[in-house]
Amino acid sequence: MSAKKVIVITGASDGIGAAAARRLHHEGHTVVVVGRSAEKTRAISAELGVDSYLADFTRLDDVTRLAAELTTAYPRIDVLANNAGGVFGARTVTADGFEKTFQVNHLAPFLLTRLLLDTLVRSRAHVLQTSSTVRFAGKVDLDDLGSERHYEPSRVYGATKLENILFTSELHRRYHASGLSAASFYPGNVATSFGSQTTNRIILLVRALGSVAILRRLLLSTPDQGADQIGWLAQGRPGTDWQSGAYYYKRKVSKPANPQALDAGLARGLWERSEAMLASRLPS
Repeated sequence: MSAKKVIVITGASDGIGAAAARRLHHEGHTVVVVGRSAEKTRAISAELGVDSYLADFTRLDDVTRLAAELTTAYPRIDVLANNAGGVFGARTVTADGFEKTFQVNHLAPFLLTRLLLDTLVRSRAHVLQTSSTVRFAGKVDLDDLGSERHYEPSRVYGATKLENILFTSELHRRYHASGLSAASFYPGNVATSFGSQTTNRIILLVRALGSVAILRRLLLSTPDQGADQIGWLAQGRPGTDWQSGAYYYKRKVSKPANPQALDAGLARGLWERSEAMLASRLPS
């Protein structure tokens, strides 16, 4: 049994986030659930008897408020699991001026992590990113992060999941020497209520044949199976059980299918562009 930890999980009102919250709470950790849906988030909070916070990542004011609330409530945060995400239909720009999928999947967790950074470094925390296979990801173009030139929902989603990997490697490069550890992971093709938020072409196929229950069982993992790596990374020891800065699948270091994921210059550039986009919200 690992030492008891304070573990913040975003996207914890359903799917693998909720499954991870249940598992880690059962293991005796202090779990903090964050979700967009008030009804679902409060339900999982009441079920487990844990603290909950509401934040809609399509609104960066919500992210700023969430970070302030967490900073006040938790002087120590041992694990931040950036698990919330989504993919959407037609290209939409948020009230903050950013393409919606890019904001929800990358900018919002980037902002939350940056605003919590002092607490995370002081806590020698683990920062975990729920990514994807990125095999079918669109190219990350630093000059078109809002996908104005070419927008196709599943490829934009894939590009933002690729950005999660790049963010992880750059977070490791910048802060591992200060005690912070980071990892990204692919949870597999998980059967959840992700709605239209398809992670790759296998899920598109399964949904097209949704009435074929046996096909779904063969190709999709359960939320509990998908949550396994959150639980394992959250409770493990970087440098012993897992390697900081790496990308994982089924508890093993995996080489991302998209070569851009290994581009250190692109990772630095994405960090710098993200900070520039969020300059008014970040501490000077």
